[in-house]
Amino acid sequence: MSWLASLQEILAWGLILSGSFFLLVGAFGVVRLPDFWTRLHAASVLDSGGMLLLFAGMAVYSGLSLVSVKLVIIALFLFLTAPTATHAAANAAYVSGLRPREAEGLEADEPAPPEVRPKTQKEPAP
Repeated sequence: MSWLASLQEILAWGLILSGSFFLLVGAFGVVRLPDFWTRLHAASVLDSGGMLLLFAGMAVYSGLSLVSVKLVIIALFLFLTAPTATHAAANAAYVSGLRPREAEGLEADEPAPPEVRPKTQKEPAP
């Protein structure tokens, strides 16, 4: 085995192990974090990063071949669709009335527009 093949294998396994670590941290984040918004953040950011590292490691391991081209295409597809799905879930939760907690001193100055206000909130008096 040449030094170039050894370097390729070390790089591939480094990327695969890094991606696995990110996916594991994301899974713990989804289980352990307190509310929907922080869980959604953990799922989207860490899983997207872990997935990209895993696909990069598999593409490096397979070398320049049709397999690596397919892996890159799948990774690009997932890179574009995962944040879109996360945004759709966050938007649906926000429109249905689930709001993130605000820190002290960061209260909203004006009420939300009527189309995003929960059904229980009354119109402000003029």
